[in-house]
Amino acid sequence: MSDLGGDWRPSASWEVLEIRAAMMASLRAEFAARGFLEVETPVLSRDICVDEHLEPFVVEGPGGAELFLQTSPEFSMKRLVADSARPIFQVTRAFRRDEAGSRHNPEFTMIEWYEPGSSYLEQMDLVERLVCEAGQAAGEAPPWVDQLEHGEPFGRLSYDEAFVRAIGVEVLGRPTSELIGLARRELESVPDGLAESDRDGWLNLLLCERVEPTLGRDRPEFLYDYPASQAALSRIRRSEVDVAERMELYIGGLEICNGYQELTDADELARRMSEQSRRRAGSGGRSLPESSRLESALRAGFPECAGVALGFDRLVMCALGLCRIDQVLAFPFGSA
Repeated sequence: MSDLGGDWRPSASWEVLEIRAAMMASLRAEFAARGFLEVETPVLSRDICVDEHLEPFVVEGPGGAELFLQTSPEFSMKRLVADSARPIFQVTRAFRRDEAGSRHNPEFTMIEWYEPGSSYLEQMDLVERLVCEAGQAAGEAPPWVDQLEHGEPFGRLSYDEAFVRAIGVEVLGRPTSELIGLARRELESVPDGLAESDRDGWLNLLLCERVEPTLGRDRPEFLYDYPASQAALSRIRRSEVDVAERMELYIGGLEICNGYQELTDADELARRMSEQSRRRAGSGGRSLPESSRLESALRAGFPECAGVALGFDRLVMCALGLCRIDQVLAFPFGSA
């Protein structure tokens, strides 16, 4: 018999686990009060969202079929929306193979929801309410609850506005050569392996090093209207400088949720999956299936819709003022 050894006790205290349960109950109650139906979708599927930066766990299924532990319930939930056009939410486990550290666990709890007829800007209001309801359920409410109750809503900054505040310049309309110059000016060093043609790489470097630490520092803040090249599965708004209709919430520099004005064009979905597959191949990533049942669902018709994915473990961390994800998990990676 194999002896795994190590401490068998839970990583989180029982006080934290009780608060975690109360926060989850408050979120479920809020969704129910707003008319959202709680659903369940498969954790194992032959479909997978192809993303250059996300590595799924691969499982051999019956008959040798290749199945994937889902990095998000997005594809299956959108199939439900395409069939019903009704608001739904799900509490689920999500899996990302290469994400481990003080703020990441390869298996984590995600709350994801879709609301037909809503916009990604309106979803900021819902996120604000949900986060405050959960904060109140945590017992000694975090500061943002009192701020909201006293008429101080969460901050909202466009991507360019956040860069202006952090380093004094807008970035979306700048050529990559100028972004490289900004990075060399703002940072003590830059990665040797970052190609001069990798525009998103330079943007992400500046965002991570100079902008994210400023977000949600005094109160929670939404960052919205991302570069069009970072749309993922959000809609792109065409203008002088195209932007992705996407938003994220930050608390104390930590990303809590990611929301989209959802892409409804099946041809564009196929194009993006193909592009992500090409990028994965270029960086030596595993090949993943580009076609999906979601593409078929979009071709059948998908309503105007906004969706949000919220990292529940991180929300608990922020509500309790904790700095490590293992402090809010019973058995994190390595002890399970």
